[in-house]
Amino acid sequence: MTRFQNGSCLLSHTFFRSKKTPSTSPNAALLQGNLHIQQYRHFSNVARVTTKEEKEPLWKDSMDRLRNIGISAHIDSGKTTLTERILYYTGRIHEIHEVRGRDGVGAKMDSMDLEREKGITIQSAATYCTWSGYQVNIIDTPGHVDFTIEVERALRVLDGAILVLCSVGGVQSQSITVDRQMRRYEVPRLAFINKLDRMGADPWKVLNQARSKLRHHSAAVQVPIGLEDDFEGLIDLVKMKAYYFHGSNGEKVVTAGIPIEMEALAAEKRRELVETVSEVDDKLADAFLTDEPISTSDLEEAIRRATVAKKFVPVFMGSAFKNKGVQPLLDGVLSYLPSPTEVVNYALDQTKDEEKVVLSGTPDGPLVALAFKLEEGRFGQLTYLRIYEGVIRKGDFIININTGKKIKIPRLVRMHSDEMEDIQEAHAGQIVAVFGVDCASGDTFTDGSVKYTMTSMNVPEPVMSLAIQPVSKDSGGQFSKALNRFQREDPTFRVGLDPESGQTIVSGMGELHLDIYVERIRREYKVDASVGKPRVNFRETITKRAEFDYLHKKQTGGQGQYGRVCGYIEPLPQGSTTKFEFDNMIVGQVIPSNFIPSIEKGFKEAANSGSLIGHPVENIRIALTDGAAHAVDSSELAFKLASIYAFRQCYDAAKPVILEPVMLVELKVPTEFQGTVAGDINKRKGVIVGNDQDGDDSILTVHVPLNNMFGYSTSLRSMTQGKGEFTMEYKEHSPVSQDVQMQLVNTYKACKAAE
Repeated sequence: MTRFQNGSCLLSHTFFRSKKTPSTSPNAALLQGNLHIQQYRHFSNVARVTTKEEKEPLWKDSMDRLRNIGISAHIDSGKTTLTERILYYTGRIHEIHEVRGRDGVGAKMDSMDLEREKGITIQSAATYCTWSGYQVNIIDTPGHVDFTIEVERALRVLDGAILVLCSVGGVQSQSITVDRQMRRYEVPRLAFINKLDRMGADPWKVLNQARSKLRHHSAAVQVPIGLEDDFEGLIDLVKMKAYYFHGSNGEKVVTAGIPIEMEALAAEKRRELVETVSEVDDKLADAFLTDEPISTSDLEEAIRRATVAKKFVPVFMGSAFKNKGVQPLLDGVLSYLPSPTEVVNYALDQTKDEEKVVLSGTPDGPLVALAFKLEEGRFGQLTYLRIYEGVIRKGDFIININTGKKIKIPRLVRMHSDEMEDIQEAHAGQIVAVFGVDCASGDTFTDGSVKYTMTSMNVPEPVMSLAIQPVSKDSGGQFSKALNRFQREDPTFRVGLDPESGQTIVSGMGELHLDIYVERIRREYKVDASVGKPRVNFRETITKRAEFDYLHKKQTGGQGQYGRVCGYIEPLPQGSTTKFEFDNMIVGQVIPSNFIPSIEKGFKEAANSGSLIGHPVENIRIALTDGAAHAVDSSELAFKLASIYAFRQCYDAAKPVILEPVMLVELKVPTEFQGTVAGDINKRKGVIVGNDQDGDDSILTVHVPLNNMFGYSTSLRSMTQGKGEFTMEYKEHSPVSQDVQMQLVNTYKACKAAE
């Protein structure tokens, strides 16, 4: 008997809402829910013979009426403003505040003081709302590339997303990155072209850019009525109706006929929409090719099928700031984005050698939940969970598969930015948070009946480091507490110790990323920290094969040390997924097999610090071909030391080079300053790989070494009278030029000599 058939699971009122009466009144919904619960008790107690299929609609209707969406975009495209309007129209907040916090309040989803001051989103924030009888869970994500992990972890657990594009800026560098992340996690998406009220708004240019730059198979499902200051409303191409937004905050949506002067354009754009969708949907293609009239419901169903299958991206339009176009976008989320049961999620079965298992995505199964984000709240660690299968209840015992620990859930909440609402239970498809659960980001929880883990998310490598220490000796405890907390919350923020100088080194995704954390240590933990010069995370590698044959022999009174290792080191082939490979090619037992792990450990340790500038050595393969051991004097330590010295002995012969992080930089500057900016990029040893024109602006795409990009924002402002802007993201590590290598090696040697 399943947990549903024994009547023990009474779910939240959204679970049992009838499709016929999509009342948004909470009281009506609660009464309805209670009525269903009574019916359900009657079913489970009297008609226990009822089949599972007859009961399925009880939870199925609720699952169909659930959407998990994220809002992502390039920085400053209007994500948080859009979320603010969605919360207002769905009744979750009762007044609208602007992102920049000019009124001293700031947007609901930017709950940190720093976010309100800077007018940017730093942490992704979760909330939920109800629209037309559907429950929508929303995660608002940052746009700045330094906080890319926040976008990664949000997309990992979402079923659908809204990609916001600026109608003036178009498809920008970060739009491309976010879209790439959506592809990686196979998230179906809608595009929303925002800011149609701004000077220079051109939605059709943006739509063409989405097709060419993002390779979207897309078409508009709306046409704007007027643009810039004349932007009045929208024409819905599926229903062929016009929408106008009246009232002080655009809350009254007035439906009217299409203006006569726009009928021809609307008919042409609708035909384009039908044609684009029919290219990827066979059912619509049949009707289109035979010239049958295509009804509203036929087109709507075809768009939904194509969007859920990730073959089509419907494009919506509007201006979130001017309160126009948000309600039809919400309707589009319900109509075209998938419910949790329509998305295929996999888990890895740990009992069957990580075999892939398809999760049903229903409450009628064993609990499987993923911890995708950690936050230090007022009441201890807050863990955000996405439930993929089963039901979780307050007071339940759950098992962390990654650590094997059994944990009781003391408190279960639903999040609304930084506010919480206590709940008794949650079911598959929902995003909730729990308190008092000790875990790491990416851990999987189950009820103990299965041993599944969810695949983890992609975590980019940090590219920049700073030396940091507290100004006052007394605040060391608070300082280490802050670093530990931030490290747990953010997988891209790393803390290490420089073994030579004894300094604490923090690493992150860029200058802004590390600045924000230094500022948070000051504000949240009242610790003033002094920060050293930013340090680039160089790497070393080798360019040719080199042999080693090293004998480590030490004889003092008593047992001595003896270990001999022979073999070669060589660079790994281009594009190799691993950074270090160790091959034991010894035939026979010249070295007893129990010493081999110590040899590997010794080489790994030696590769942590190359002899050129003391940075880690990557992309190397070490092959052990021969060696010798002593019956008495050989030990694990002797072989470990032998391999460390062998590595150092042959390293210079392998022609080592230094690798530096190269950044992909996109610059947008007025054309009059293009020459000056390009000259400055050349000075910084940058390579211009692309040059586009966008109105009066030039868009340059360049590859520049990170080491030459410190303080660039100030230089760019002074070169362009404050009109230039740039975004920067990590591209790859590549070899430095010979003169730079000499300079770095000499600096490193001078520092060592001074010590």
